[in-house]
Amino acid sequence: MSRFETQRAAKLRQLQQTGPLVAASLCRRDVRCGRPGCRCAQGAKHPSWCLTFKHQGKTRTVHVPRDLIEEVRTWVKEYRRTKQLVAQISEQSVQIIRRYVSAQRAAARVNASR
Repeated sequence: MSRFETQRAAKLRQLQQTGPLVAASLCRRDVRCGRPGCRCAQGAKHPSWCLTFKHQGKTRTVHVPRDLIEEVRTWVKEYRRTKQLVAQISEQSVQIIRRYVSAQRAAARVNASR
């Protein structure tokens, strides 16, 4: 087994440990609630969290309640980790193909010279 195959196998094992994920960005926004007597009416806005993602080519936004922020943040991080793992696995697969093609060409040259 080549070095690339060993590395790819390790990355595939890591991919099996994937937990819940979401392909989105968690964003904090400062908003006004609209109540005239509230502190936000004088300029100190309230923090609000939203999840931004693409759906059918359009950017969508969903409000994230305060008690879910940490969990959603973990899902976003897991998606980024998984996306990075998939890119690494793909690159290693390409390297395996390139090495295979090189070996086949070298073997063909050896056989042709006999």
